[in-house]
Amino acid sequence: MKKFHTVIVGGGPGGLACATLLALQGKAVLVLERNSSIGPKVCAGGIPSLAQGLGFPEDLWERSFTSQHISSNWQHAVIRDAGPIIRTVDRGRLGRWMAEKAVAAGVTIASNTLVLKVGEDRVHTRNGEEFGFSFLVGADGSSSLVRRQLGIPTEQIGVGINYQVPGNFPEMQWHLNTDLFGNGYAWVFPHQDTASIGVYARRSTSKPGPLLNSLHQWAARHGLELKSRQPQAALINSDFRGWRFGNRFLVGDAAGLASGLTGEGIYSAIVSGEEVARTILDPGYESKKMDRIIERHRRHSRILDFASGSKLGGKLVLEGLIFCLRAGLIPFSALEMGIDQPS
Repeated sequence: MKKFHTVIVGGGPGGLACATLLALQGKAVLVLERNSSIGPKVCAGGIPSLAQGLGFPEDLWERSFTSQHISSNWQHAVIRDAGPIIRTVDRGRLGRWMAEKAVAAGVTIASNTLVLKVGEDRVHTRNGEEFGFSFLVGADGSSSLVRRQLGIPTEQIGVGINYQVPGNFPEMQWHLNTDLFGNGYAWVFPHQDTASIGVYARRSTSKPGPLLNSLHQWAARHGLELKSRQPQAALINSDFRGWRFGNRFLVGDAAGLASGLTGEGIYSAIVSGEEVARTILDPGYESKKMDRIIERHRRHSRILDFASGSKLGGKLVLEGLIFCLRAGLIPFSALEMGIDQPS
């Protein structure tokens, strides 16, 4: 059995960010990825402007938008800013770039390696291998095995359904139609030669089948043909119940840090991965960034809880939110997942 300082289950943005930071400090790090390749995932690919502080190269971005078009049952708002509000990224390209950085830092990545069991000081894989660890990081997404074996339940789950449609789409759009999507929304997120068109909602209030039908109804009204295409779906975990458990940690969707309100999770995954690495390196480290992400996450959850009450009450909450955005009473950044400030 080979032992590593840190074993990370999951090779998504959170796991790779954590691994790279640890390896740069000379730690032996192993990333175990169940899929055959790093990167691809069902994802709209929208990242808030705060991610500009994460060191992504400019050529990694697909598109950048200084305006956001937000529609609801009763109103339409166009939110503008001087700089990009949201940028889009291809998850495959992002994963490959982060994996290259990790390997260059000294990280060992084992793809096509499914972890079946987590022991006291080792993990067991489907290939019959065992890897020992001093620290374990669960970065294995919304259905995290590490989370389950820590005995942490997951109840607040969102559903995202996505189509990647070829074409040139000029606007980034959000459609908060409560009659069709309840407390969720449909989106159009343009990329270079395609657009991610999909819908997100909390699973407890919107089941996948009816949600897909609602998306098709909405798309037909907007002249978008989706039924002949193949959809992809994913679960999004927003049920945060902690991130540090002795020598075991959870990051990103495994920790439930995706926003229950917007479904966005890439930024919080990367920041939580880096902050877990800093905590592993210095057990006395106090992560103000994690505190801010958690507080924003709780704020989003409270808004969503209000919007998940009666049908009329939910409509009024979302309409009020859009009105405040239109009037400039709250900035669009209030919907983003965190604030990247110095710790």
